[in-house]
Amino acid sequence: MRLYLPVKLHLSILTVALQTCLVTIAALGQSAGTADTARLRHDLVSLTSTPEPRNYLHEASLNQAADYIGAELAAAGARHTEQIYTVQGSRYRNVIGSFGPEQGPRLIIGAHYDVCGEQPGADDNGTGVAALLELARLLGGQPNLAYRIELVAYTLEEPPFFRTKHMGSYVHAKQLHEANVPVKGMIALEMLGYFDDKKGSQDYPVGPLKLVYGSRGNYVTVAQKFGNGRFGRQFARAYQQQARLPVKRFKAPAWLPGIDFSDHLNYWQFGYSAVLLTDTAFYRNKHYHEPTDTLNRLDMRRLGLSVDALLAVVLFM
Repeated sequence: MRLYLPVKLHLSILTVALQTCLVTIAALGQSAGTADTARLRHDLVSLTSTPEPRNYLHEASLNQAADYIGAELAAAGARHTEQIYTVQGSRYRNVIGSFGPEQGPRLIIGAHYDVCGEQPGADDNGTGVAALLELARLLGGQPNLAYRIELVAYTLEEPPFFRTKHMGSYVHAKQLHEANVPVKGMIALEMLGYFDDKKGSQDYPVGPLKLVYGSRGNYVTVAQKFGNGRFGRQFARAYQQQARLPVKRFKAPAWLPGIDFSDHLNYWQFGYSAVLLTDTAFYRNKHYHEPTDTLNRLDMRRLGLSVDALLAVVLFM
């Protein structure tokens, strides 16, 4: 025997269910928390105030930065480990903080903490590391994560080691590959704090792109190569939907200048889907690799918004 309910009752049940779903989603968003710009600034001050620039020639300052990152990851509740390797007789350290299940697929989110030459590296790549640490603090308050999220602060991304097997990200990606670790995807955080709302403030590797993406440097971009796989597509779409600041999705051949200019390139080498989240670096920030790459030039509010969107995506995608 079938029981037929009146149409109005069906509609009422559906309405209540929809309202319940909306309330649940809203509650999840509120519980996720938002980035604290004061903490982001504190991280940047700590990273840019080492006695000497944190590059491979100044091991004490590079280690001071690594110690700070490790302490902050542990304080956030991460399982803190390090990956130590030797280059030209010196020891260098990837600093890792993990959340969620020990086993199963991993999402890798990374940022390099070394700088190029004698400069403070506030945007390059203090902002990427500060975003990584603030994400760790927000993840620390999240129970029952569905998969393992591995946050990695890489060493030796900058010249003279860029595009070599001495890059911290190469060492990390290679170890994952050799251990047959399942990887959902990888997100490289590379320069996220420099914005300029003026017309003409944004450059591109190919001039006509300005007609498509605009001439104002007021957005972050998710960049990836053609054929980057399902994770790259899903992340770019979800990040653009979640962000409360402008986001441009950019996909191009890997040979286009800038498309692989960070740690994600090493994950591509091992067949992993990886994306670059960035303020577009030297295509906007003319203080790139200069002593003038300083904290006072950065936008903490928009840096915080980029972290908020990242948190929302990694929790619910």
